[in-house]
Amino acid sequence: MSILQATAVTKDYSGRTGVGNRVLRGVDLAVEAGQFVAVMGPSGSGKTTLLNILSGMDRPTSGSVSVSGHDISAMTEKDLAALRLRRLGFVFQSPHLMRTLSLLDNVVLPGFLAGDEPRAEIVARGRALMDDMGIADLAKSDVTQVSGGQLQRAGICRALINEPEILIGDEPTGALNSAAAAQILDILDRVRSRGTTVVLVTHDPAVAVRADRVVLLVDGRVVEDVTLGRYEAARSAERTEAVSALLSRRGV
Repeated sequence: MSILQATAVTKDYSGRTGVGNRVLRGVDLAVEAGQFVAVMGPSGSGKTTLLNILSGMDRPTSGSVSVSGHDISAMTEKDLAALRLRRLGFVFQSPHLMRTLSLLDNVVLPGFLAGDEPRAEIVARGRALMDDMGIADLAKSDVTQVSGGQLQRAGICRALINEPEILIGDEPTGALNSAAAAQILDILDRVRSRGTTVVLVTHDPAVAVRADRVVLLVDGRVVEDVTLGRYEAARSAERTEAVSALLSRRGV
């Protein structure tokens, strides 16, 4: 069974004139547990809208979305908030860390909010995550004292603190230089290898090359769904060619 599934999802928005604008047009998408899926497409194709609906931050106009077999389209706002806190992790282009907290305090905050474990265990897991990400020595640092790449690593630690089933990202490497972006992609490879499902929206072919699947969205519809298989550095040239051919074929 798919861990994340969208069925016939549409999304309409009303403009200033009151005329409806259909952003998603009957999207079907099934993501298996442990997959790394990259969602690509031109600006305005509905990528972020789809991501918001898959994560329960927005609701579809029609159709349904399920997470681990549970229809989140029918959940109350309270239940959706609990699902996002405990079962989903989020990484954005900017990590949106709180300036009044240290990096470690930012990382463990969602664990405290969930309230499912003793604080000492949450802090220990937060420190272990930061150590795994290579930023353990920055635990007490202010968010203004570290680089963009280090902030994004802390954001990934925060996203993983409650051990989510699915990690969802919107352009997580978009604000980073190529070296920092490559480091983040290496981290996401490790996250996926441990069984976490990863779904990212990206414009960057270098990100898509690392994915198991590339889903191409154009004008609110899935027009391509290409399986690349597990990432192997030795075959990165072949994967790059496959992604380039996909984007060229669709004029993206």
